[in-house]
Amino acid sequence: MSKHGRVLVAMSGGVDSTVAALMLHDQGYEVVGVTMKTWDYATSGSSKKETGCCNLDSFNDARAAAVKHGFPHYIIDIREEFGHFVINNFIEEYLSGRTPNPCILCNTHIKWEALLRRADALHCDYIATGHYVNLKYENGRYFVSKGVDENKDQSYVMWGLSQECLSRTIFPLGKYHKTEIREMALAYGFPELARKSESYEICFIPDNDYRGFLKRKVEGLESQTRGGKLVWQDGTVVGEHEGYPFYTVGQRKGLGVALGKPAYVTDIIPETNTVVLGEERDLYRPTMEVYKLNWMKYPGLNADMQATIKVRYRDRGTPGVLHAGTDPLRVDFDTPVKGIAPGQSAVFYEGDDVIGGGIILRSVKEKH
Repeated sequence: MSKHGRVLVAMSGGVDSTVAALMLHDQGYEVVGVTMKTWDYATSGSSKKETGCCNLDSFNDARAAAVKHGFPHYIIDIREEFGHFVINNFIEEYLSGRTPNPCILCNTHIKWEALLRRADALHCDYIATGHYVNLKYENGRYFVSKGVDENKDQSYVMWGLSQECLSRTIFPLGKYHKTEIREMALAYGFPELARKSESYEICFIPDNDYRGFLKRKVEGLESQTRGGKLVWQDGTVVGEHEGYPFYTVGQRKGLGVALGKPAYVTDIIPETNTVVLGEERDLYRPTMEVYKLNWMKYPGLNADMQATIKVRYRDRGTPGVLHAGTDPLRVDFDTPVKGIAPGQSAVFYEGDDVIGGGIILRSVKEKH
């Protein structure tokens, strides 16, 4: 038995997770590789070839790396769990007029909670992934901190992880840049893996057409929601839309109306099947409300707290105040933020450290 312990490594078949597994193997951990089957592309209705982490080529790439370096590899079927936590939520959020982030739920409920259950079954002490984040422990709390590669940092998608999950997680790649990981793949003898391109689409929508996915999954959705009102900020009706679930806050293209000036989706009101349009300036909001919170670095807020807040993955962050004692949590930005989309994640930072995060419930046009 390894003196470092036994670790279950989530291997997607990509360069990051593969190098993470090989690094831990070299460091003396007893590595067990696992690839998760989360989605059956045959049921998606997409015409695009399978890509990303759930296709046969990826399974084979992960297994080949494990076999070459002498550690076991398993494929586990978690389609039922994935469908319950991720697919159903994805559909429900769009039907509620919100814009979901399925990668967050996948991390919270699949890549960790489901993975930990398999780790226990395989007598593994830890789990590990190829995410570009660092794990810290201070004052009895585990929390994630930004990876050193600013372009690859994935701390934003980690806010939902519990203390139990974090206490058993290893992030081998947090102190490296992507270029270094590709160089390691070459050194390990995997030149094709080192050159392997990355997939950015939602894994269960390989053609990147979420509207088509919703139409296929929700019978009668298009006929039930199309023909609703497109209204301007002052309530003036300017046209009809194709169905409110097919729009998102901040959207500019594909609105189906010509107004002689740029128009953007500023609000979605499912109760009245209404999509509200406005100018770019109407997208800026000084306040938002956040719910379904998870606190990391601290157990909660005892007083109002200054933080940097990110409202989307590629957001650089905006300073603001988290107001203690508010439910949902009220966040006031120092300067108004553009395109706050309900359903997306809000993540709070203290320097590079994740304080916690939650789901955006609504944006507010004026501070209280």
